[in-house]
Amino acid sequence: MMLRVQRERMNAAFFPTEREYSRRYGLDGDRMAKMPEHAIVMHPGPMVRGMEITAEVADSDRCTVVEQVANGVSIRMAVLYLLLGGNEPAVTHTRTEEK
Repeated sequence: MMLRVQRERMNAAFFPTEREYSRRYGLDGDRMAKMPEHAIVMHPGPMVRGMEITAEVADSDRCTVVEQVANGVSIRMAVLYLLLGGNEPAVTHTRTEEK
C-alpha cells in the first residue's frame, strides 16, 4: 500500500528531491515484478504519477486505486452520517418470510 506524497512538505530539509524520492520509494514495473502474483497495489489517492508510482503500475490490472477511492467516498459518507446523529440504517432491507 502506498501513501500520498504531500508536495507541500517537499521544501523541508528532510524530504528528498522528486527524483530521489522516486528512485528510493517509488513503485515501478521492476519493483512490482518482484511482488507475489496475487499482490495488489493500493493507494488512497490522489497519486502523483511518475514520482510515487509509474503509469505502467497505475494502469495495470493489479492496481486498485480507482476502486479504493470510490469505496473511500462511501465509507466517509457512512461515517459522517453516523457522526451527525444518524441512528437508522441508510438503507433498509425487508425480509419476506415464506410460510
